[in-house]
Amino acid sequence: MTTAGDIMHRGAQWIPAHETLDRAAQLMRQLNVGALPISDENERLCGILTDRDIVVGCVAMGHDPSKITAGDLAQGTPRWIDSGADVDEVLQEMKGHQIRRLPVIEDKRLVGMISEADLAAHLSDDQMSAWVESVYARS
Repeated sequence: MTTAGDIMHRGAQWIPAHETLDRAAQLMRQLNVGALPISDENERLCGILTDRDIVVGCVAMGHDPSKITAGDLAQGTPRWIDSGADVDEVLQEMKGHQIRRLPVIEDKRLVGMISEADLAAHLSDDQMSAWVESVYARS
């Protein structure tokens, strides 16, 4: 059985909710990623921040990214998966919520992220095709 832990990208890092968006952008550049999980004061997942969120939700609105926090842009209920979950559960979670990045949690701690690139590297062509169609298809 292939698990979330088998296909995830290790070394994912949180951005604390109180950190500013300019700091988040710097961390994204440093880590070469386009998304960061947002943690609350107890290091629990409270959202995900993307590079697009920073541009559209802050910069394009005329706001100063040094004054807006990651927590200010955290919206909705964050989705995640346990590291021991089967890859079919990973696909179902991503399909069901039409998400492209999924934090992986183990013992209530962030241990990795699953992205489209991780799926492409580990899924069969049929699995990948079905996932792409379900996430990108217009409803």
